[in-house]
Amino acid sequence: MFSITALQLLKMFFLVIAGFISFRAGLVTHEGNKSLSNLLLYVVNPMMIINSFATDYSSELMRGLIWAFVLSCITYLITIVIVHFLIPSRIRSFEIERFACVYSNCGFMGIPLIMALFGSTGVLYLSAYIAVFSLFVWTHGYILMTGKKDLGSFFKGLRSPAVIAVIIGFVIFIGRIHLPAVASDTIGYLACMNTALSMLIAGISLAESDLKTALMNSRIYIISVIKLFLIPIIFAVLFHFIPVDRMVLITLLVAWACPSATTATLFALRFNKDHLYASQIFAITTVFSMVTIPLVILVGERLL
Repeated sequence: MFSITALQLLKMFFLVIAGFISFRAGLVTHEGNKSLSNLLLYVVNPMMIINSFATDYSSELMRGLIWAFVLSCITYLITIVIVHFLIPSRIRSFEIERFACVYSNCGFMGIPLIMALFGSTGVLYLSAYIAVFSLFVWTHGYILMTGKKDLGSFFKGLRSPAVIAVIIGFVIFIGRIHLPAVASDTIGYLACMNTALSMLIAGISLAESDLKTALMNSRIYIISVIKLFLIPIIFAVLFHFIPVDRMVLITLLVAWACPSATTATLFALRFNKDHLYASQIFAITTVFSMVTIPLVILVGERLL
């Protein structure tokens, strides 16, 4: 899995470079990147999730899906506690740093990696993590960024594209519904866009960031170590003692090893936080993850 992950990340790196060059050459603007991001978030990612559920029902898959959901909830709670102590509230922009350490880019980077490692079955398990991500980001993440408890934010999480896609996919899976060839092929075509589109967007976002300034900020290195290495390694050790399907555990491990979520920048913009700092963390963790993800997988292979 180490070699497969490293090779896949190399391919994804060249796609990132293509996006980077496209922006710097003026082929894509900031507004164009926002449109591409919306396309990925509202169309391509949901189709990828639904496509992963379009498989024959089995009790083994159902058991793995339940475990993926339960372990995702548990690991999010553990991460929130760890980050709370590692990043005290006296730190400037502690909200952004905590958010960046807790929430990963599991859709943009996680799906292509898991697809390369385990195919649609792995994406099926990852969809449980993505659903939990959506619920936590609109509850804990929202409260963290605003300082306000708002029940309405929970329902926003339930209405997120990923959660809706999981619900639709779960109905197809549990109901053993076989979609017509025209529908399944269309969904498949859209799902296939995920890797290229997500990496192009990542490259464009990197080109928009001030990488030079980010590389001179020592706090970003600390956040990168916590997000990309410390937390995934803690879970690799924890998963060693849990008697669950290895594919489920590796899938969750990859999800946690992904760089910080772009949602941090979006929330920072919306709630008047330091969005430039959030985008710098996203940029640097994205670059560093090309090296740290294979290392985490290597550790995971040994422990699991």
